[in-house]
Amino acid sequence: MSITFESLKLSEPIQLALKEKNYTVPSPIQAQAIPHLLEGKDILGIAQTGTGKTAAFALPILNRLSLEQKRALSGSPLVLILTPTRELASQIGESFRTYGKHLHISHTVIFGGVGQYPQVKALQKGVHIVIATPGRLLDLHVQKAIRFDKVEVFVLDEADRMLDMGFIHDVRRVLKMLPAKRQSLLFSATMPNEISGLADSLLHNPVKVEVTPTVTTAERIVQKVCFVERTKKRDLIHHLLKEHGNGLTLIFTKTKHGANRLAEQLHKEGVPSDAIHGNKSQSARERALDGFRRGRFKVLVATDIAARGIDVKGITLVVNYDLPNEPESYVHRIGRTARAGAEGLAFTLCDAEERKLLRDVERFIRQPIPVLTEHPFHNEAAARAMQSGGASSSGGGRSSLGSRGGRSGGGYTERRGGFHKRFDGQSKRGLGSRHHFTSRDVTVE
Repeated sequence: MSITFESLKLSEPIQLALKEKNYTVPSPIQAQAIPHLLEGKDILGIAQTGTGKTAAFALPILNRLSLEQKRALSGSPLVLILTPTRELASQIGESFRTYGKHLHISHTVIFGGVGQYPQVKALQKGVHIVIATPGRLLDLHVQKAIRFDKVEVFVLDEADRMLDMGFIHDVRRVLKMLPAKRQSLLFSATMPNEISGLADSLLHNPVKVEVTPTVTTAERIVQKVCFVERTKKRDLIHHLLKEHGNGLTLIFTKTKHGANRLAEQLHKEGVPSDAIHGNKSQSARERALDGFRRGRFKVLVATDIAARGIDVKGITLVVNYDLPNEPESYVHRIGRTARAGAEGLAFTLCDAEERKLLRDVERFIRQPIPVLTEHPFHNEAAARAMQSGGASSSGGGRSSLGSRGGRSGGGYTERRGGFHKRFDGQSKRGLGSRHHFTSRDVTVE
């Protein structure tokens, strides 16, 4: 018997809000986590953005507060949610607004890059839930605008990204100020040693919920690699946009400067574009995201950290202008498309100097990325670089956009330190194929 939202023990106002959004079936992480959270248990969730984890903790929190019916106290929230980025904090705030629309439960979002006065006023008035990034939260604590002595539920979201962004020390400072008796939740896409240690100190007899393997690529995303000279990458971007840019396009660069430069160049060349990265002010980032969501421009150029947590409907094309240094980032990047049951394309532009990075990505996702040669800027020098560890092509070295499956000869071989791993031709398909590594049935985020 499949679990539905109706079968979960959520209050009537929450059920009504879910029905109004036509949400009926919980995603895997919601189905596993919500019953335990309703019982007050701690949770260790291994899940990426896009799996529905926000609703997995938001719904039980709202249910708990609706049953308690406690008054919001000035400067003393009952629930504290820590998240690494401003964008993710805002999205979580929107989720609480959506699911709690029929409840008298207040929340506020706290982050840097904007004036603190409205945030301080909201805290003084009293809110049940605070969603915050660590830096501004600690600033307001030092100013005595917020206390943590009444916190009943603490959520640490995207813990591994907190570590990547250098926030882990701030997180530990906050933890020391929380009441010993509380319900705690930790969510992370990966579990490096430091996060594992943090979980041990934070959680008490937690229930572990893991819905996505560490190495996954979405089945609805068709992936291709294009070998190209670095100086021709922008020309290839124009070609891809002309061929496949009907929806919204998200382009990833390695650096903030590179994101700015590419967005400016595309804009000058007649492609309405904007950039988003950590050095931009909060207002500029929100303007960029809003313009992208509303379709005022079809291309957004982003760095990895800025894009983590972006969940924009209608992204049909992701382009890796630069390959990431960390292969895990590839999975997060291409996961920005094919959301909520849609399909998407992901193109990776690889020059000769990036072949090792491409090999690292393919090892991480445990499959070769099929090569697209039928474009005007294919570069054989880049294609032949490090051939012993490179990508494979469909159809004996050529892959067309219209191809449908079919085996290719030769397989795929990795060589490092005497290790050989071979992938058969079934992994190397055309754009009509689906890579069935994991299902991402995203119902509610």
